[in-house]
Amino acid sequence: MNILVINCGSSSVKYKLYDMTQQAELAVGLIERIGEVESRISHTCAGESTELSEAIGDYSVGVARIIDLLTTCGQPPPLSDPGQIAGVGHRVVHGGESFAESVVVDEGVLAAIDECSQLAPLHNPANLAGLRAAMAILPGRPQVAVFDTAYFQSMPPAAFHYAVPYEWYAEEKVRRYGFHGTSHRYVAGRAAELVGREKPNLITLHLGNGCSMACIRAGEAVDQSMGLTPLEGLVMGTRSGDLDPAIIFHLAGRGMSLEQIRASLEKQSGLLGLSGVSRDLRDVLAAAAGGHERAALAVDVFAHRARKYVGAFLAQLGTCHALAFTGGIGENSAAMRHRILDGLEPLGIRLDAGRNDRRAAEPFPISADDSRIAIWVIPTDEELMIARDTQHLIA
Repeated sequence: MNILVINCGSSSVKYKLYDMTQQAELAVGLIERIGEVESRISHTCAGESTELSEAIGDYSVGVARIIDLLTTCGQPPPLSDPGQIAGVGHRVVHGGESFAESVVVDEGVLAAIDECSQLAPLHNPANLAGLRAAMAILPGRPQVAVFDTAYFQSMPPAAFHYAVPYEWYAEEKVRRYGFHGTSHRYVAGRAAELVGREKPNLITLHLGNGCSMACIRAGEAVDQSMGLTPLEGLVMGTRSGDLDPAIIFHLAGRGMSLEQIRASLEKQSGLLGLSGVSRDLRDVLAAAAGGHERAALAVDVFAHRARKYVGAFLAQLGTCHALAFTGGIGENSAAMRHRILDGLEPLGIRLDAGRNDRRAAEPFPISADDSRIAIWVIPTDEELMIARDTQHLIA
């Protein structure tokens, strides 16, 4: 069974084709700068990569080009005919309270995704455009929506409500939703296998340009660091994470527009804003090692915020069976893993320095003491999770 996975961003489409019978990746690619005069296409199949520049005017053209590449590139190409695609899985950022699991798409689902666009104006319209394009280009092929927010619909009211007028929730849907759910769900499943428990208590840390943490009790998410939007929570590449909301009023009173403040908090804050160097932790760590004071501050604040959430989630769980790192930073920065967990020995966390000093190509333990909380580095695979959901729903 061949499953195509599509992830539409604001001006890009990532895609992967899987043979689910073999759990094998057949092709992977990316189209960037959709809607510009010259778009860029990267396509890899059977170890051979193709780089192209051409005009991709919209998502319909982009999805059609993906199907063309899958049936023409390679010796032989992975598909001889588009009809060999059994189904298409789509990443959808926001499902609101409508979806607690992945679903086969129909007109009602499309309408619900569109309604959630007010909660994710940068993402849901693009996700919806990709869905409609695939439905038109592959008529009769089932389309499956996999929501970033679905995994966190198990959070109890005490965890997802803000202490604001209840009408804001009832009428405007203001609540904590949580994001990166597909990644956290994949990592939680692998962690359960690795610790040998069907429904363990876990803390998962997805650390990349976007960062989030999940608190999982008996196999279900009970809390998460992100909120109404992906801006809340941890320090990120360009996002501020948690802050006093009165800061917004203070800056507005000093003459900044709401749009300027929003752009600053989303695109000019985080590691970039603090360090003045880069949004990439590798660059910030290098600058800090060279004596750059603001870069050193950014590293400290990043680790401090994450450590606070680890402590808070440990307090919620009481007993924690494992803690798992994933994402570009979580998988590859031993230095940041160590900074986050350093000093948490009294809470049951101890690092084995030799095990910690590695980059992730596959899961590996960084805590060797069975009497302590197990600590793992687990490479995430959101696309495979989407492909599995799609296979399950259309089989």
